[in-house]
Amino acid sequence: MSDTDASDPIVRRKLSDEVFDRLVRVIETGELPPDAQLPSERELMARFGVGRPAVREALQALDQVGLITISHGERAKVSRPSARTMISRIEHSARHLLSTSPRSLDDLKQAREFFEVGMASEAARCATAADVAGLRLAIDAQQAEEGRDPAAFVAADMAFHTRIAAASRNPIFIAVSQAMLQWLSRYHVGLLHWQGHEHITLREHREVVERIAAGDADGAADAMRAHLRRSNATYRAGEGTPRAPFS
Repeated sequence: MSDTDASDPIVRRKLSDEVFDRLVRVIETGELPPDAQLPSERELMARFGVGRPAVREALQALDQVGLITISHGERAKVSRPSARTMISRIEHSARHLLSTSPRSLDDLKQAREFFEVGMASEAARCATAADVAGLRLAIDAQQAEEGRDPAAFVAADMAFHTRIAAASRNPIFIAVSQAMLQWLSRYHVGLLHWQGHEHITLREHREVVERIAAGDADGAADAMRAHLRRSNATYRAGEGTPRAPFS
């Protein structure tokens, strides 16, 4: 045993942590499958030999991490997992990090570029004719808001980028795309004086789609990279605080 091991303090765990761990094992082993009701608080108290506070704290912790759903007046149920619900659980933490750390906002913009470029390349490899038609319809919907409703234009922009991720048929890619766009959206609202640049965004979106339609993975990646870098430069200019561009 090393000196460090010998001198490390022994930490006494809370009873609720023990209950939490045991319930996690029950869920992960399938003893309680998705949508199954958990035993009552009284039954859990008897099973684990603990008081009601420990059970309630453990259940609240399980709810917070998305493993169970607690509804007033009903027994807790095991959640049915999905990529979207998994990622949405960190939304508040992500927003807090972004609002308190300008560097984190830059990191997210860099991560978004890496992700979106990869998604455009992947879409060029696997998009169907229906996917391409959907992307063109998304651009038409965005163009319909040009010069009319900036918030609706931004929402249509988000829908366009999410459709590119959806062409992968990978639910994790779709969930990550939606999450990144949502996290960045609060930093985009203050930039709705971008009127006059919409036509550039639309033209670049069409170029990305044409490369996807042609099955040109490298071309789609290059078009998306150029699009995001142009929008980064445009929307950062003149702003006193860090902002995250969309488009």
